[in-house]
Amino acid sequence: MSRLPPWLKTRLGHGEDFTRLRALSRSRGLNTVCVGARCPNLGECWSRGTATFMVLGPRCTRGCRFCGVPAGSPMPVDPDEPERLALTLKEMSVRYAVITMVCRDDLPDHGAGHMAACLRAVRSSAPGIGLEALVGDLGCDRPALKTVLDAGPNVLSHNIETVERLGRLARDGRCGYRKSLGLLESVRELSPETPTKSSLMLGLGETEMEVRGALADLREARVSLLTIGQYLRPTKTARHLPVREYLPPERFERLKDEALSMGFLGVSAGPLVRSSFRAAELFVETLVAGKEGHGL
Repeated sequence: MSRLPPWLKTRLGHGEDFTRLRALSRSRGLNTVCVGARCPNLGECWSRGTATFMVLGPRCTRGCRFCGVPAGSPMPVDPDEPERLALTLKEMSVRYAVITMVCRDDLPDHGAGHMAACLRAVRSSAPGIGLEALVGDLGCDRPALKTVLDAGPNVLSHNIETVERLGRLARDGRCGYRKSLGLLESVRELSPETPTKSSLMLGLGETEMEVRGALADLREARVSLLTIGQYLRPTKTARHLPVREYLPPERFERLKDEALSMGFLGVSAGPLVRSSFRAAELFVETLVAGKEGHGL
C-alpha cells in the first residue's frame, strides 16, 4: 500500500519547539527519537513536557524489519552520556522523560548498566522528572533487568511490537514474542511496585482475533499500560516490511475500549500513536490519580 489515508497526513516536527530540541540534542551529542524520527507528535509531546532520548548509540545490533534505527556495528559506550542526558533534560524543564535504547548484544549486560547510569544521573540532577525506561529484551537476562529496575524507573516499558505469528517475520531472530512476555512478567516478579507498559503496531496483516490474543497475553503478564498505533514503513528498501492495511481511527478507538475492559489501566490508541506518545499522561492519569498509587 503506497497512498496514505487522510488521517495519517500530518505535518512533521517543525517550529520553535522542534528547532530548540534539535539544537539541544545535537549540541550535547544525544540521540532523541522525537527529532531523529521527525515524529508527528513532537509538538504535542513537547508542549506537555515530555521528551524521548535514545542511549547507547545510533546503531542497533539487531535488524528488525519494522524499525528505522540503523543496524550495524555499534559504537563504543560513551561514559559521559548519562551526565549529558541529565543536564539536557534539566535544561529542557521537562516533567517526564522516556529513555530508550538500542539493543547491545555486544555488551555482557546488554547495556543495562549504562541505562541504569542514565536513570540515576537524571534522578540526581532533576529529581522531579518522571522516568520511563523503554528497554530491549536485554538478552532475557534477569540480572540485567534487575540492574535497570534497581535504578528506580517510574515505568518499565518493553514492546512486543506485533502479534505472535508475525513476530517471527517482523522482528530480529534473536527476539521473540514469548521472550518479551517473559521479560514483562519478570518485572512484576522482581519489582512488583513498578508498572509495566508495552506497545503494539497494527497494519502488518494481523487478524482481529490475533490482536485480542496479544492483548490477553499482555494482561496475563500483568502489563498495566498499553499503546496501539499504525505501522508505517520506514523506507521502501527490502529490509522493511510493506504496510498491509491502514486501519481507520474508529478501529483504534474500539480496540482501546476493549483493552480497558480487559483490565489495562491506561491505553493510548490511534493511527499516529507511538510507544512514547502521551507517556506522562498515561502514567499520571492512571497510576498517580488513584488507580495504583505510584508517585513521581
